[in-house]
Amino acid sequence: MRPDAVHAVIAVKNLARAKSRLAERLSPTDRSRLVLAMLSDTVGAATAAGLASVTVVTPDAEVAAAVRALGARVHPDPAAADDGLNAALTDAADAVRRAFGPVELLALQADLPALRADELCDMLATAPPTGRSLVADHTGHGTAALLVRDETAPLAPRFGPGSARRHIDSGAKDLGGHWPGLRLDVDTAADLDDAAALGVGPATAAVLDDIGWPRPVHTDLTRRCTAGSHVC
Repeated sequence: MRPDAVHAVIAVKNLARAKSRLAERLSPTDRSRLVLAMLSDTVGAATAAGLASVTVVTPDAEVAAAVRALGARVHPDPAAADDGLNAALTDAADAVRRAFGPVELLALQADLPALRADELCDMLATAPPTGRSLVADHTGHGTAALLVRDETAPLAPRFGPGSARRHIDSGAKDLGGHWPGLRLDVDTAADLDDAAALGVGPATAAVLDDIGWPRPVHTDLTRRCTAGSHVC
């Protein structure tokens, strides 16, 4: 399937609330800068892959301005009281179909700084031509990407702890391709070290250099990525 048949949605919370698990290593300002940089590299990779559109749903004005400059669409966060991430992605996916008609959908995590465009293209070529698919994250438990190749079926995201299993239980096929950048969402300092070792995009690299984040001499990415049932 050609990438230009697929429309991506990405959800981002307020920068001030993001990446709390990095609080011991980074100040609130530096965390905000890092989150915005990782999002920029994620959007950049998705755009370079030739996706039909990329829509970012966010309540944050700074995020909105940054992704618009990258050519992405912006959708206002619905500010749902419960299940905020999934509600935001669902609302954005519905808005995409109102704008473009019946289209295929791809939900991506916002923090994939080592994502490469060719990984996305290969994933789309590998996925079944119909139905739902997922790419588990590097832990094997979370979901880095959720693909819906049914132009009328709802996105029905189930992100959150253990989301890979929940997506599989809902009928999504677990894709086993070797896409380390696509699988490596960053939540912890160890994740960020692994991303830096793998090679991050230009926006994230600039922030890491500016804040003095140490570059690891060696990281056993293969061991970390195959610790569960999924191959990175």
